[in-house]
Amino acid sequence: MPAVSAPSSAAPDTVLVVDFGAQYAQLIARRVREARVYSEIVPSTMPVAEMLAKNPAAIILSGGPSSVYAEGAPSLDRALFEAGVPVFGMCYGFQLMAQTLGGTVDDNGAREYGGTPLHVSKAGSTLFEGTPTEQSVWMSHGDACSAAPEGFTVTASTEVVPVAAFENDEKKLYGVQYHPEVMHSTHGQQVLEHFLYRGAGIEPNWTTGSVIEEQVEAIRAQVGDKRAICGLSGGVDSAVAAALVQKAIGSQLTCVYVDHGLMRKGETEQVEKDFVAATGANLKVVDASERFLTALAGVSDPETKRKIIGREFIRVFEQAQLEILQEEGPEVAFLVQGTLYPDVVESGGGTGTANIKSHHNVGGLPEDIEFELVEPLRQLFKDEVRMVGQELGLPDEIVQRQPFPGPGLGIRIVGEVTKDRLDLLREADAIAREELTVAGLDREIWQCPVVLLADVRSVGVQGDGRTYGHPIVLRPVSSEDAMTADWTRMPYDVLAKISTRITNEVADVNRVVLDVTSKPPGTIEWE
Repeated sequence: MPAVSAPSSAAPDTVLVVDFGAQYAQLIARRVREARVYSEIVPSTMPVAEMLAKNPAAIILSGGPSSVYAEGAPSLDRALFEAGVPVFGMCYGFQLMAQTLGGTVDDNGAREYGGTPLHVSKAGSTLFEGTPTEQSVWMSHGDACSAAPEGFTVTASTEVVPVAAFENDEKKLYGVQYHPEVMHSTHGQQVLEHFLYRGAGIEPNWTTGSVIEEQVEAIRAQVGDKRAICGLSGGVDSAVAAALVQKAIGSQLTCVYVDHGLMRKGETEQVEKDFVAATGANLKVVDASERFLTALAGVSDPETKRKIIGREFIRVFEQAQLEILQEEGPEVAFLVQGTLYPDVVESGGGTGTANIKSHHNVGGLPEDIEFELVEPLRQLFKDEVRMVGQELGLPDEIVQRQPFPGPGLGIRIVGEVTKDRLDLLREADAIAREELTVAGLDREIWQCPVVLLADVRSVGVQGDGRTYGHPIVLRPVSSEDAMTADWTRMPYDVLAKISTRITNEVADVNRVVLDVTSKPPGTIEWE
């Protein structure tokens, strides 16, 4: 089950995921949470003494792109393996454990990438109890372990790798060459849970209810008797964050919905009706559409647009703060945001990650912000947020709606943002959403951004005449957590109906195209 923001020091049943630069480090942490055990990610550069000071119940070593014997490769102090804490190495973490403890890891040409048959030689072992002796796993390695450290039992192999898994029950040290955290490893979650429950002896008792209780306590301690405001964007994240803070501090929270003119069709009316009905929260609606359009005039660069939108949000909130102060008196010192873990990672806030884009809640905030932030969902993935929202009693109309970015349609227009372009995109987006609902695809598709290529025109024929209109891009994607995604294979008849309606009903659009790029390499949003 999910995690929320990590406590200052880890609880007894916390699993640390040591990140060696793996693309799957966040996924490992997420899989641990699905096993109802709290997890948090720490960098491989963290001293072992600091890791152990967190009193972890277990430690998982992630994969990584390096070779363990290469100069400058990430390493670990042997003391980690001698501290009595259960450790599970995956891929690079497995090789590092083997090398550090006296095993042999070398480049013997035993490269394996993708789905690989695994032979389990010790079917009743701690990791493989109850799994088939022949199973498919996901490999991604060039080096291989040819000899296990002394005291370890080899429990699995592949056609080219003699040591694909080893176990030492006495010291509670375990490792596999493959990636059990990815769904392509058919029994990977079962193996991970065996480590957690059998190897580490952890009880699976971390639930949605305990997450909410933890965060309510933390929010009350942070806010005290002061007031907070929350920016509702119309999306799932801000709604769940607001509902969680509302549960914690009640009337001390005022929700501010900024109609920045970048919302989808009917969005403002839905927020005003559904959210207030579900939570009973105080809601202040601010019409700032002209302000945002003026600030965005002439701007085409996506990073600049994000930063402008983030800046203007804060300025509007500061004005709302003054008005609330005049109306109600107590100081408004806190700003609640629905920041999620993928937002932090993509903004360069994750362990060893590059700044892919400035999220409006993270890198897009102005430096002179006067609020202290309250971010109860900062360590959550999207599906975990939905679970918390359901537990809080929010209706499906809010919890199950497709994700929508805080900057709104401003980052779904490639080019300058103008009122005419927004109106055009709003109509195209409404048609796409309507047809997806009619086709019963709302739950199947993670989200379907509709993008206007405002600076692109193409020749078309409409009504026996030549046109020179804009293309609209459909970006249907499927994902579990927004860290990775694949384009959704939608039925052709649904795509055809959306295309026909958009080109017939939306003025100045004469072409609809489909984005079939996965993430990576492409992000979900275009800007």
